[in-house]
Amino acid sequence: MKKSLVALMALSVAGTALAQSSNVTLFGVVDASFARISGKGANVTGLANGSQTSSRLGLRGTEDLGGGMAAGFWLEGSVGVDTGNASGFSFDRRSTISLLGNFGEVRLGRDKIAAYPTIETFDPFGDIGVGGVGGANMLANAANAAGGSASGTTIEGSAPKRASNTVNYLLPKLGGFYGQAQYTFGETASNAVNDKRGDAYSFRVGYASGPVNVSGGYSQLRGGSATNRVDYKSSSIGASYNFGIVKPMVLFATERGGGQRIDLLELGATAPLGAGELRAAVSRFDLKDSANDSRKFALGYGYNLSKRTQVYATVARVTNSGAATRGISINGLASPGVAAGGNSTGYEVGVRHAF
Repeated sequence: MKKSLVALMALSVAGTALAQSSNVTLFGVVDASFARISGKGANVTGLANGSQTSSRLGLRGTEDLGGGMAAGFWLEGSVGVDTGNASGFSFDRRSTISLLGNFGEVRLGRDKIAAYPTIETFDPFGDIGVGGVGGANMLANAANAAGGSASGTTIEGSAPKRASNTVNYLLPKLGGFYGQAQYTFGETASNAVNDKRGDAYSFRVGYASGPVNVSGGYSQLRGGSATNRVDYKSSSIGASYNFGIVKPMVLFATERGGGQRIDLLELGATAPLGAGELRAAVSRFDLKDSANDSRKFALGYGYNLSKRTQVYATVARVTNSGAATRGISINGLASPGVAAGGNSTGYEVGVRHAF
């Protein structure tokens, strides 16, 4: 019954949009891979989902309002190719409405945290799949950052990829400069002890022109329990330069909160090779005042069968020191876990099609 209602709602939205909007696009990505992850004396083998590009299905459109203004909407949900998303479909990736003009864009709804694109832009693997650097939520997951509650009204970790209830402002085109400012409402009652729990603000600024791209971002969110405040602060900066034969990139990110700090440094590169692209990255996670550090190496290649279809393969290895237990995590395939100070290895071979 729930699935039928969701389907009817999606079709209703699509039909209304097609009738009233001047520009509507149905789009998506289907990406699945055969993968294997080992660690803690065991391994897991099976199908992973969205390891090259996150699988998705969405609708987006704009309406010309005249006078240089436009209205826009974007509805995008995750698709589990390996399972068909048996638990149901929702617009969990993005659900926004916007007003656009010479002033820039004002955007409301669920969206990426403004600072997060710096992480995925300067990771050769886009922060997904076995090769992804894992630069989000390095200190705390959704339940921990929210004080034990991962409800939809709380932000989803110490430095998450996305959040609900956001208000955004994006700069208009200013040469190569770009930027975004964002505020997230935790929607906690004002009479609560930790009344700003779930609130957050974030921003990102950058410059991209020709072969150069550089950006930096910052975010701060309120987590903790209903009575105990914990502020999580994260910052990142990245840069790349496309020489044509190779595009090297560097990323530095840090998170602080709850008396802890973790730093991430990644050096990576992409290079055209044949009809595809070679990707490589080495990264280090440094937990301050601790010997519990981690290193990761990843190497991959994507071969373009067409403009929309690619086959790819990636291999990665994580080594831990001290009591660190960082491993390899991918969507759709459970990890066997990592012993304290142990290692984790993963590989995947897949195909991606965009439409």
